[in-house]
Amino acid sequence: MSEAAANALAPRVEPVVEIVALTVRLRGGALDRFSLTLRPGEVRGLVGPNGAGKTTLLRALLGEVEFEGSIRLRLPAGGRIGYVPQRLEPDRTIAITVGEFLAAARQRWPVCLGVRPATRERIARVLAMVGLSGFEPRPFAELSGGELRRVLLAHALEPRPALLLLDEPTEGFDRAALARFEETIRALKAAGTCVLLVSHDLALVERLADGITELEGAEPAS
Repeated sequence: MSEAAANALAPRVEPVVEIVALTVRLRGGALDRFSLTLRPGEVRGLVGPNGAGKTTLLRALLGEVEFEGSIRLRLPAGGRIGYVPQRLEPDRTIAITVGEFLAAARQRWPVCLGVRPATRERIARVLAMVGLSGFEPRPFAELSGGELRRVLLAHALEPRPALLLLDEPTEGFDRAALARFEETIRALKAAGTCVLLVSHDLALVERLADGITELEGAEPAS
């Protein structure tokens, strides 16, 4: 059988993300008629200078900014979007532990009344995935920059997302944390998760991504 015939008989895989002529005008990063298609299990690297629109693209996918053009997301039933933001400044006046932070989104029972055993097990598993076993009692406000990013990554990874948006997720990682991160992304890819990875670490992007898209940005709104 020829390759063309084999391709014709192969099942058609619908894209998870289909962006057509996306235009956003913001001071922090603008996009002009940007298009991109991502399929299940695809890891796409996004690179470019500051202000090129990388974070803006992720925010558009999350519905946080107005845009022209179209974004179509085909998530499976029950599929979710995981997101690790570039910046998150925790409120140092709020006394909450890592375990309580992660539990708040994983049980209906208020965390002020305790964390349920099943939730504790889920949290322990996901913290182990990012190399932070035993961090449950650590005050959230006292985490280092690298530790905070790993907790946010843990939050984004469970339940496993259909689409994972990562904005400079490895800043502050040591060598061991970086190796664990790469292992996790490869496992997600094998499981069918679609990943958009924004990073200034070109070597990391080249190791992980199936393809790289370079953004140059557009003229921001006045």
